[in-house]
Amino acid sequence: MATKGYRISASTGIHKGDREYQQDQLAFMAHPRISGCALGVVADGMGGRSGGRKASDQVMMTAKQLFDRYSPDHDDPPSILRQIVQEAHLVIKLTAISSEQEPHSTIVAFLINPNGECHWIHAGDSRIYHFHGNKLVKRTMDHSYVQTLVDRGELTEDEANVHPQSNILMGCLGAEDDPPMDLHFISELQPGDILMACSDGVWHYFNPTELGSVLASLSPREATEFLIEKARSRAHGGGDNLSLIVVKLEALE
Repeated sequence: MATKGYRISASTGIHKGDREYQQDQLAFMAHPRISGCALGVVADGMGGRSGGRKASDQVMMTAKQLFDRYSPDHDDPPSILRQIVQEAHLVIKLTAISSEQEPHSTIVAFLINPNGECHWIHAGDSRIYHFHGNKLVKRTMDHSYVQTLVDRGELTEDEANVHPQSNILMGCLGAEDDPPMDLHFISELQPGDILMACSDGVWHYFNPTELGSVLASLSPREATEFLIEKARSRAHGGGDNLSLIVVKLEALE
């Protein structure tokens, strides 16, 4: 996809890890009518054998329906992202009532507009990373118990990663309370920018320096394959579902 002085190349990767079933879901969608407009979404479902998958499926369906109707000229990007989160959250809660399960899901979503703007939103502990070359510019901060300890200075990032309660979330879709919705805005993406959205089954095994060097030196397809393979070997047979989207902006010749 070519736009605004750069070409967007992207790849997705998904693997069930060492789990019995796949509860992660992801999508990278080009807009059906508008060139240079794209949406990336990752959802990590939780809640029993089918509950988690129902939840992540619902996130994907909601995102696709709303993105298909989205118009960059008339619609407000943060509003559309919030709407995706709110509507998916409500439908997941209704699913729980009808099926007596406890489906929940994280979400990260980023929206790229033809003018080079990028907006993102997240709830839970799936992440978006923004690199320029191999340098980390910004990442989402998890809505998790260990992240609150890091914020208070009681744990380092490395300690949080191996903490026994690192999987406890402070907010997600389908829970009793409304999900947290943290938004971020990049006014203009540049050639050399890289976005990666992923579930905790991926980021858990890498520090930002490692991620930056892999993403900068490999194509999106090679990077997704390498990161899944490396995370699988580092999990030593105890790995979670893995899902990631890698998007690179390359200057047009």
